[in-house]
Amino acid sequence: MRRRDWLLAATALPLAGDACAEGVPGKPITVIVPFAPGGVADLTARTVGQAMAATLGQPVVVDNRPGAGGIVATQAVLQRPADGQTLLLMSNATAVSVHLVKKLPFDVQQDLAPVTTLGFFELGLAVAAESRFRSLQELLAFGRANPGKLTIGTIAVGSTQHLAAELFKSRSGLDAVVVPYKGSPAVLQALRAGEIDLGVEVLSPLLPQVQAGSLRLLAVTGARRFAALPEVPTVREQGVAEYEVDSWNALAVARGTPAATIERLRQAALAALAQPAVQRTLLAQGVTPRGGTPAELQALLAAEIRHWGGVVRAAKIEAE
Repeated sequence: MRRRDWLLAATALPLAGDACAEGVPGKPITVIVPFAPGGVADLTARTVGQAMAATLGQPVVVDNRPGAGGIVATQAVLQRPADGQTLLLMSNATAVSVHLVKKLPFDVQQDLAPVTTLGFFELGLAVAAESRFRSLQELLAFGRANPGKLTIGTIAVGSTQHLAAELFKSRSGLDAVVVPYKGSPAVLQALRAGEIDLGVEVLSPLLPQVQAGSLRLLAVTGARRFAALPEVPTVREQGVAEYEVDSWNALAVARGTPAATIERLRQAALAALAQPAVQRTLLAQGVTPRGGTPAELQALLAAEIRHWGGVVRAAKIEAE
């Protein structure tokens, strides 16, 4: 069963009515985001949070706590009362961190209680507009005929983008050099300048460059084509078997939060994701809105931990 198949939108359930489930009128709910402002996770949290506020009758504020592989943000959630007033914006980086940090000060599967997924987003494989590679097949043919000559740019070692590039090398049989940069702007600049042959990046920062004609997308990494870019084939469609990379965002709370409170938060998130304005905003960022149940999110997290553990080991990345 594909990981994406677990994540079907859940049927609405009646809201529980105890005092905790009803929330605290006027008291803000905080979503702690383990990334800097402006990225896809931050924009997802703000877009969905704003829409949730109307349903909950409480303000929803975003608190950005980047750094330390998400440890700072997760600890901030776990140090607060398990009352549903503080949520964590989880992502596949939560799963990856299990394999990149030797001793996490918490257990992401035991100490966090899942609420719902919010959305999924593929990555794109991009080249400069003037690149000689007009398709992924052409790039693969060159790379296989010229071992060690192809360069692939990503952000930092251990990021989803970096691991997606390592997985691409493994599944395609390429002998290529992966070049890590400090951030997405540096990767895009290197692509435009011809310093690297291929960039692997989430769609959000790629889309404006593609629309401006500075870059071209050769493929997307998901199981199917992205709805807003139907002309761009997947990596798998172009001959790389068993290659699929989806990134995702989700909400979680501290373990011990009452089930009725979790359900209230989940229903508010699902109502937000059903709003056309929210869907348009997320799709413009390359995010496909999709909610689910706590059980589905728990299964996704466990599957992602297993999956990315294999990729980290294959890439010989040492935990720090």
